[in-house]
Amino acid sequence: MAKDEKQGILLESGTNEIEVMEFTINDSLYGINVAKVKEIIVSAPVKPMPHAHPAVEGIFKPRDLVITVVDLPQYLLGVAGEKGPKDLFIVTNFNKMNIAFRVHTVVGISRISWKNIQKPDKTVSGGNDGIATGIAQCGADLVTILDFEKIVAEIAPETSIQLSEIDKLGKRERSDATILVAEDSALLAKMIEEALHKSGYEKTRMFPDGQELWNYLNTLREADNLEDRVSLIITDIEMPQMDGHRLTKLVKDDKQFKHIPLIIFSSLITEEMRRKGKELGADDQMSKPEIGHLVQVIDHLLDLKHR
Repeated sequence: MAKDEKQGILLESGTNEIEVMEFTINDSLYGINVAKVKEIIVSAPVKPMPHAHPAVEGIFKPRDLVITVVDLPQYLLGVAGEKGPKDLFIVTNFNKMNIAFRVHTVVGISRISWKNIQKPDKTVSGGNDGIATGIAQCGADLVTILDFEKIVAEIAPETSIQLSEIDKLGKRERSDATILVAEDSALLAKMIEEALHKSGYEKTRMFPDGQELWNYLNTLREADNLEDRVSLIITDIEMPQMDGHRLTKLVKDDKQFKHIPLIIFSSLITEEMRRKGKELGADDQMSKPEIGHLVQVIDHLLDLKHR
């Protein structure tokens, strides 16, 4: 599926729906957000790269673009399986990177509500370090939604959030601002929180999805000190139960909360996604893993708020 073929299934903003592309590895069903998928192509010869992660097959060059290939069966199962001629490459684009993942078959696309995606039990997903961000009910099938950001962060840590970016901002003062963060990836949530604390924003509350953050906001409706309880919101886009676009719409359509600065911090920030976020009222949007830029934007929005 080429990128232009996907335009017809782009979702309306704030509807809390997702297009899940289902694929198989050894007959097990997995899923990826269609918004991450650039195209699907038949597997091609790959040039191995020395000293690479065991799950990195190497690189190939379709047209004029060099793309890293990740052997997803090997990553998930820990053993190198036979690479069949009918294998497919799911070429993805997120975090401003193009990466191809080898899979066995692509089954199809299901459009479902994020409410139909449940967080996996920690005993099944591998605890906080698991790579499943959700279990989706797609028709009669249960589909495991993989945390592709975590997979890439493990394979290539230098492409993920770097705390050294905070050091480059220079000496920081401690802030009394309270920041709420919705992020479903346990790994990224921990890294974001650590970066915020390091930058002086020590009063943080972390939520695993937009629904839990929205529920918390609603408990503050009668609070006399709303300003002290929430100064700014940061949200991912992809999350079970309620995605970041739906959360943004609810916050910015609410007369009591709409003044709260809200930043969308996601691996999916493309021009199309940026347009959607702007329509919904997001105060700013940026792509992971730009954590230094995120802190600078927080500084700016809070400064504007208190002028």
